[in-house]
Amino acid sequence: MEKVKAKKHLGQHFLKDESIAKAIADTLSLRGYDDILEIGPGMGVLTKYLLDKPTNTYVVEIDNESVVYLNENYPKLEGKIIAKDFLKYNINEVFEGTQFAIIGNFPYNISTQIVFRALELRNQIPEFAGMFQKEVAERICEKKGTKAYGILSVLVQAFYDAEYLFTVNEDVFIPPPKVKSGVLRLRRKENFTLPCSEKLFFTVVKTAFQQRRKTLRNSLKTLNLSDILREDVIFDLRPEQLTVAAFIDLTIKIEADGI
Repeated sequence: MEKVKAKKHLGQHFLKDESIAKAIADTLSLRGYDDILEIGPGMGVLTKYLLDKPTNTYVVEIDNESVVYLNENYPKLEGKIIAKDFLKYNINEVFEGTQFAIIGNFPYNISTQIVFRALELRNQIPEFAGMFQKEVAERICEKKGTKAYGILSVLVQAFYDAEYLFTVNEDVFIPPPKVKSGVLRLRRKENFTLPCSEKLFFTVVKTAFQQRRKTLRNSLKTLNLSDILREDVIFDLRPEQLTVAAFIDLTIKIEADGI
C-alpha cells in the first residue's frame, strides 16, 4: 500500500490507501458525458486514476499549495486545474452548458453545500460520485421511515437514483478523522423534470422537516393552506413517512390550492 504526501485543509482528510482511491474512481459509469470534474483533489491520490479514464478530467481546488503540487506532478492536468471555490465559481466558464460528472473525496465541512450546488446544476450533471462522512452519505441515500431520512434524502432522490456503495474506515486517511466515511453514487433520473413548481417543492420539503416530529398539518402551517386542503389525510402524517413521490404529490396539491 503506497502512502502519498498529504495534508489537511478545509476540514479535509486525505486518503493514503491507493486501492480505495481507485475504487472511488471506478464508481463512475462514464456514460452520457465526456468530462469529469473532481472537487478538492488535494495531492491527487484520486486524480491519478481519473486521468487513466477515456474522458477529460478537470479539477477544482481552492488551496494554493495543492494547486502548485498538482501542476508540478500531473502534466496531464495542464490547462485543466481550476483554482477556484466550487461553491462560488461559475463552472460554465469551463463547461459551457455541456454534460459532466462530479467526483471527489469531499471535505466534510462543506459536503452538504456541494450537494446542493450540484442540484442547482443537475441539468448538466448526469452522475455524481464520491466520499462523504458516513452519516451524510447514508442520509442522502436513506429511504422513508427512518431518523436519517430528511431534506437531503428527498431533494436528491427527486432527481437522482442514489446508491450507498461502501464504507471507508478511519485509518486510511492522513490525519485519521473521528468518523467513518461512505462512498455513494448518484445517477440522474431519465425523466427528472418535476411536475410541480421546483421552488415550492423545495419549500415544502424544507418546511416539513424543520419540525419533523409534528404532523404535516402542523409543520406546514406557515404555508397558509386552505381548511379544505388541510383535511386531506396526507396531513395526518409526519414528514419521514412520505416517499419522494408523495412529497411531489403533496406539492402538486398545495400548488393547486393557490399557494
